[in-house]
Amino acid sequence: MNEVQNQELAALRREYTRGGLRRADLTADPLDLFERWLKQACEANLSDPTAMCVATVDETGQPYQRIVLLKHFDEKGLVFYTNMGSRKAQQLGKNNKISLHFPWYPLERQVNFLGVAERLNPIEVVKYFHSRPKDSQIAAWASQQSSRISARSILEGKFLELKQKFQNGEVPLPSFWGGFRVVFNSVEFWQGGANRLHDRFIYQREEDGWKIDRLAP
Repeated sequence: MNEVQNQELAALRREYTRGGLRRADLTADPLDLFERWLKQACEANLSDPTAMCVATVDETGQPYQRIVLLKHFDEKGLVFYTNMGSRKAQQLGKNNKISLHFPWYPLERQVNFLGVAERLNPIEVVKYFHSRPKDSQIAAWASQQSSRISARSILEGKFLELKQKFQNGEVPLPSFWGGFRVVFNSVEFWQGGANRLHDRFIYQREEDGWKIDRLAP
């Protein structure tokens, strides 16, 4: 990229004008505000409103990020599913600290959860796995997630082979497939504001409830 292109890139900006976030807008429990914002993201017809960036670290402290879909949430935590041989699952097995980031840019909003990831019990995993479309179940068998493959055709060939195998029967749960519940202890809500005076509030779990603080943008 040349100097002119870099200057054009640096000049890209816009104002955030959709409104602010005030303390009066907050709920006592962060999950209630998250539920409200998620509902509004769905009602706004955002693409993949449940998409979240999942951040983990490896044994050297190197961070990794990827987009995963939120599949359930309640007072116990936020749930997602994955191949347990995947990079993220392997990293969480050694360091279960995790960050979840919801980038609802069209609404000028972001939410970030910090906490620890706990493996789901087999009953929860089986129930969700069999609720997925059959092709998605087969795809879980076809992909050894994060492993190196020489060509896409290998993956597609394996999928077609398994689709033929399971065409007349139920797809069993792979032994290597599971999920995590993120038990969170910190939640930050970000709402864009005019003149870059964004609104940020952080909830931090304490023994008797949630402490709420406003953060400078």
